[in-house]
Amino acid sequence: MPFSPLGKGFLTGAIGAETRFAPGDFRATVPRLNDDHRTANLTLVEALGRIAAERGVTRAQIALAWLLAQGPDIIPIPGTASPERLRENVGAAAVTLDPADLEHIGSVLASIPVRGERYNAIAQAWIDR
Repeated sequence: MPFSPLGKGFLTGAIGAETRFAPGDFRATVPRLNDDHRTANLTLVEALGRIAAERGVTRAQIALAWLLAQGPDIIPIPGTASPERLRENVGAAAVTLDPADLEHIGSVLASIPVRGERYNAIAQAWIDR
């Protein structure tokens, strides 16, 4: 079960190079979202945006649809605080990706190295329990 499959909002395009997290925002502790890594990782978000635009869907929907296409045993758990985002996330189930789409997305993902760890050492220790 992939939790936080939208990278704590990062893959939606809601977090940019100039984003500053409020005091106490957990995302400020995420290595992939620190200033240097975030800027480098925006290349992936931009590529995801192009793929989503080609399909007429949002970045969140294409990311979730890709996860759903990985198999019936994959159940993404995106978090949300709004009914609008919930509707958007549920809409991913209606996005059909054919083998060519999956190959294209896979090649894009493989061509862009993700910088930074997913969690800081303390959070990762809790996850690894």
